[in-house]
Amino acid sequence: MIRVSYRTLELTKLYPLAISRGTMASSENLFVLASDGTFTGIGELSPATGMSWTAEQGEKQLREFVGAGLQEQSTHDIYAKMLDAGIDPPAMAALDVALWDLLGKQAKLPLYKLLGLPKRSVPTSVTIGLNPPEVTRERVPDILRRTDAKFLKIKLGSPEGREHDKEHFTAAAEAARPFGVGLRVDANGGWTVDEAKSMMRWLAERNVEYVEQPLVEGAEDDLPKIFEGRPLPIFVDESCRFSKDVPKVASAVDGVNLKLMKCGGLTEAVRIVATARAHGLETMIGCMSESSVAIAAGAAIGALFDHIDLDSHLNLAPDPCDGAKIVDGVIVPSDEPGHGAWIRGA
Repeated sequence: MIRVSYRTLELTKLYPLAISRGTMASSENLFVLASDGTFTGIGELSPATGMSWTAEQGEKQLREFVGAGLQEQSTHDIYAKMLDAGIDPPAMAALDVALWDLLGKQAKLPLYKLLGLPKRSVPTSVTIGLNPPEVTRERVPDILRRTDAKFLKIKLGSPEGREHDKEHFTAAAEAARPFGVGLRVDANGGWTVDEAKSMMRWLAERNVEYVEQPLVEGAEDDLPKIFEGRPLPIFVDESCRFSKDVPKVASAVDGVNLKLMKCGGLTEAVRIVATARAHGLETMIGCMSESSVAIAAGAAIGALFDHIDLDSHLNLAPDPCDGAKIVDGVIVPSDEPGHGAWIRGA
């Protein structure tokens, strides 16, 4: 029997992250430990800005689901049962990742090898949230110097309007210019159709690579209106939570961004990638407010993605975990058994 235990930690951000839905300066994350008596796998629940998912609620759901312990079952069967039980996706992700980590440790294989993947990956973006332009100008150089990142993702969709978006973007782009990084944009659903059309033209003139989630979740029927004649590739995030959502948007986007916290873990993540590829779409993996534990799990499947946005642990003061290193801009998959991350002092 696999015994499951829980630990909650407060994660404080170096810089509060403001997006169109609100601002997060810290988060209460739940760490799930799955042990067979010899090896212990670790997973993580991270909440999201503007969502009702919490560590307390996730732990309550998992305790009810697990009971005294888990009988030997496949990770796929356990994922399906959690989905049927209506468990919050981040809580599902915490247990799912813990079980995959445990499998890797039992097999004495890095998770990427257990999944039959190569170690290669692409550089991650690092993120600058919505700020007054003067704050943006100060923070961008520090973020890029600390991380040696190759891409900067700029959050737009400001509640203060598109002029603020443009001022914030211009400040970020000018501050980033000496570093020679690529520029990407995430609107977090903060634009109307007309605003998206106008902003994408404006951003394309400034060499932005792509725009993420231009329209609010629930406005998927409007995606064709901005897809035709688009000047930039369009990726969706909140509009595509599970593999079953991919076909609904496939004809009106260029790619999908999955998050372990959004889809419920690695089990569903690989299904989303397979479904996206079958529809000719590009793929991206992102994050919410995770430590190195969940980031290392995402990095283990990094070979599956065209774009990577696994940077939340780089904005913690400090990260209570370790094992997700950035090397030349890449979050490198670990060669340790499992995903290779751990809780410091545990």
